Amino acid sequence: MSSSVRSEIPNKLYFKIGEVAKIVGVEPYVLRYWESEFHSIRPGKTRSNHRLYRRRDIDALLEIKRLLHAERYTIEGARKRLKGFAKPIPERTPMALPLGERAYRDALARVRHELEAIKRLLG
Repeated sequence: MSSSVRSEIPNKLYFKIGEVAKIVGVEPYVLRYWESEFHSIRPGKTRSNHRLYRRRDIDALLEIKRLLHAERYTIEGARKRLKGFAKPIPERTPMALPLGERAYRDALARVRHELEAIKRLLG
């Protein structure tokens, strides 16, 4: 995906299907079809059942469009290609804790205790 397309994506958490259709350059029904074919595309839904896409969904949709339209892959070929390029999960690196590990552990223990108390109250 080109950096110019990536920079055109507004900086927000969720996007409606019409916004995504404009960004990707396809009709909303195409996005719904791609959702059924590519299981990595799973937008959230509101209570009224409207789709809410995340930025990573848009990135995946742009890649799908590139594979299908520019590279001329079939749906099955694009699906296989996307599986081969799944991003590896980065290894977790320990964070430098400015207050010291003991202070964070104590704070987390207090939060856990308070949450358990709230859970007991709610039954």
